[in-house]
Amino acid sequence: QVQLVESGGGLVQPGESLRLSCAASGSIARIYIMAWYRQAPGKQRELVAGITSDGSTNYADSVKGRFTISRGDAKNTVYLQMNSLKPDDTAIYYCNCLRQGLNYWGKGTLVTVSS
Repeated sequence: QVQLVESGGGLVQPGESLRLSCAASGSIARIYIMAWYRQAPGKQRELVAGITSDGSTNYADSVKGRFTISRGDAKNTVYLQMNSLKPDDTAIYYCNCLRQGLNYWGKGTLVTVSS
């Protein structure tokens, strides 16, 4: 089992930045991918960014050039640096990891971008 806990959400104005953190605990060995998803009101959950165990990354087109995903030195933490935030980025952001074919999810952290 893997437990994921997100932090760092909040209310910001358009153009501002925010950094989300996700800490994994439990059976963290052999986690292949850690990722961030988001779900806006009335919309389906979508992939924002992911990072593999060897450091390869991928991003949704809507956040490329604005968001950066990274892993901490201990490899059990993943960050999402979000710059130039837009109202359309408002959503609950969920941390996700894939380990031995199983997906694990955090409870989410709310990001609101509004003036």
